[in-house]
Amino acid sequence: MASKRGGAKVRAERTPAGPDLASSVPWYRLMVLTRRFEDEAERAFRRGKIGGYLHLYSGQEAVAAGFLAAIRADDIFFTAYRDHAHAIFRGTPPQAVMAELFGKQTGVAKGKGGSMHLFDVPRGLYGGYGIVGAHIPLATGAAYALRYQGTDRICLCFLGDGAMNSGSFHEPVNMAAVWGQDGMCPIVYIVENNKYAMGTSVDRSTVVTHLASKFGLHGIENEQVDGQDFLTVRRAAERIVARVRATGRPYAIEAITYRLVGHGAADLFQPYRNKGEVEEWKQRDPIQILERELHRAGVLDDAQVAAIHKEAEEKVAAAIKYAEESPEPPPEELPRDVSAQG
Repeated sequence: MASKRGGAKVRAERTPAGPDLASSVPWYRLMVLTRRFEDEAERAFRRGKIGGYLHLYSGQEAVAAGFLAAIRADDIFFTAYRDHAHAIFRGTPPQAVMAELFGKQTGVAKGKGGSMHLFDVPRGLYGGYGIVGAHIPLATGAAYALRYQGTDRICLCFLGDGAMNSGSFHEPVNMAAVWGQDGMCPIVYIVENNKYAMGTSVDRSTVVTHLASKFGLHGIENEQVDGQDFLTVRRAAERIVARVRATGRPYAIEAITYRLVGHGAADLFQPYRNKGEVEEWKQRDPIQILERELHRAGVLDDAQVAAIHKEAEEKVAAAIKYAEESPEPPPEELPRDVSAQG
């Protein structure tokens, strides 16, 4: 299909086969690594090693892993401030992420971004964003640019449930639908519905709690998925990514997930939810769900699980050491990369 303005000729849509379980073992390894990374990042924050703020992804790993497993190396993505896992899943070295959290020169954004503003453009990560919903217009415009340049690359836009109540959601989504009529906006909107926008539950902030359906009001096809099951997310992602790449039309998916930790580092007591609810969701820990599936299929055994956990501990310990020993940014670094030079 050729788009009407400046678009590339792209392949006709086809439904890809589901992932084989053996190919999911590396993603299990990355999910374990990221969980360990988040645990140690929180400890470092408590020790005063991390400035600014800190938002952890523990419990939501299957969403980012499932979608990032489905895209190509030349595709791009944007996300919100809960972004450590997205970077690591895409291949950003854990030590560069940890150094960024520590505000060090060797960090992925040279110590200027911190936890909420990770960037790794060579790997297609066009940023984590601290302002709720601020990245949605940017991701939408970037998706248009990819097709305008005559490529069949696509863009993923991860956003939280709370971002859907902002003006920065409805305006760009409307534009994506308009551009998509001509096959000019190859974007996948991925709503990570973890049930709470900070401490406000979804049903206290919107009457329409089927969040995916809000995209339908703008003419964008949409669906929900179990965001705790990596294999389910990955199968949906591969189908959706193939469709968006072929058509140049936007698509939206709401992943039902749950953060097993507080909203942020200061959210210690979590008065907005009870311990029973958290314990119930821990029974659907995405890492444990995938581990059971891989065990059942015979592609992972207890010895391998132990080795993967040990490897994760060692990598994160090395990342902490690297961050602690890395230099602080020099004063002359402050204005660099802030505005165009020359």
